[in-house]
Amino acid sequence: MPETPDTSADLDLRLVRYFTVVADQRHFGRAATALHLAQPSLSRQIRRLEEQLGARLLDRTPQGTDLTEAGKVFLPRAKALLRSAGQAAAQARAAAEPTRLTVGYTTGLIITPAVRELRRRHPDADVHTLHLSWDEPRTALLDHRVDAVVARLPFSTDQLHVTILYDEPRLLLVPVDHRLAGKDHVTLDDIADEPLPRLPDAAWNAFWHIDPRPDGSRAPEGPLVETVEDKLELIAAGDAVSIAPAGSLAVHMRPDLAAIPLEGVEPGHVVLATRAGDRSRLITAFRHAAQTRLTSPPDTAGPHAEGRSR
Repeated sequence: MPETPDTSADLDLRLVRYFTVVADQRHFGRAATALHLAQPSLSRQIRRLEEQLGARLLDRTPQGTDLTEAGKVFLPRAKALLRSAGQAAAQARAAAEPTRLTVGYTTGLIITPAVRELRRRHPDADVHTLHLSWDEPRTALLDHRVDAVVARLPFSTDQLHVTILYDEPRLLLVPVDHRLAGKDHVTLDDIADEPLPRLPDAAWNAFWHIDPRPDGSRAPEGPLVETVEDKLELIAAGDAVSIAPAGSLAVHMRPDLAAIPLEGVEPGHVVLATRAGDRSRLITAFRHAAQTRLTSPPDTAGPHAEGRSR
């Protein structure tokens, strides 16, 4: 008679988190990269979780990974479990005088001046920083992985307190041999027929594609990409152009790309987001530091704008 799994055993939350990442990515390789794990190690951890539960959660396919029926049932409960655990830990910390703060930030944004200011004014505080993917700010806050996030809109701000820190002009990125490279500026009319890479987020695409355009036309759709690096490679190869925030050039500008000011469009917005109702002394102190120290995009007037645009 087969043994019945011991479902009374405590689930390892680390394994539960691994499963949610694989389930969201639908691909073991991408999930392993996101978790900074070797793929064979991640596969073993998922098997351990399945053994604990006594059910197969994921099926590998030629296209990636699919959830089994058990996996579909477990996924929302797994995310709720992780959220509940994060909230319990955060509430326990909040019951004492808070001395720890984790600040998240997304690609291309520099938070160092505000973090240094916070540490100078609160030497007793244990301040950490954590890089987040472009689509993680709200989830990371609600899961209590971070206490504050500096990120670019748009993202869902439900249950969050959001403060705009500064505006960023929007630029057009093209390959250096593109017909528009070297122009002083461009408008949406200049790229009416140019495909733009898509990320897996409709609100993000609508804002960064300016879709629909002011005349009601739809922005041409380009290839779907998962990461900023993949997007830049597509542009450099001549397969697409992209509308980008000016501040991202300080981190991502490549010698095979040209950046051109895009006129006639509203700027992007860099914001500080925290959980709604979180008024701890360190959150309040970091908000003040961010509002006084993070006031403009990094190095947007440096060599990227001219010397590397040709």
